Amino acid sequence: MSALKDKLKADLAASMKARDEVRVRTIRMALAAVNVEEVAGKEARELSDDEVIKVLTREAKKRREASEAFAGAGRAEQAQAELDEQAVLEEYLPAQLSDDELNALVDAAIAESGAEGPKAMGQVMKILNPKVAGRAEGGRVAQAVRARLSA
Repeated sequence: MSALKDKLKADLAASMKARDEVRVRTIRMALAAVNVEEVAGKEARELSDDEVIKVLTREAKKRREASEAFAGAGRAEQAQAELDEQAVLEEYLPAQLSDDELNALVDAAIAESGAEGPKAMGQVMKILNPKVAGRAEGGRVAQAVRARLSA
């Protein structure tokens, strides 16, 4: 079993003892998403820590999007609940790259691939994605690459 999944289970037990409803609800949801991912496909398998991080990143993004939707509909209480859940999930994710760090990685990937112009974006993304996995959202990475290549 992955170390991250073990940590989630241990934190779930601790949160239940502490009667922290937000953490209990969020960690249960995260573990359920991990379990669904484990049994998806032709045969059940155990997820690695990297795969668990991908699942948690996807769940955090869902919470952020739901919060924005609730806020846009004037439902501040539900929006805050989604943000609280997102904050709990982010405790288990690696630290996000700052804009400067991301731009430095983009510049290095462009130099490595020798890419020029917006048509070469795929080459740069292929090099960059493994380096930023879990530490920057795909849309943010693509935006940075697009800005560098069109400049």
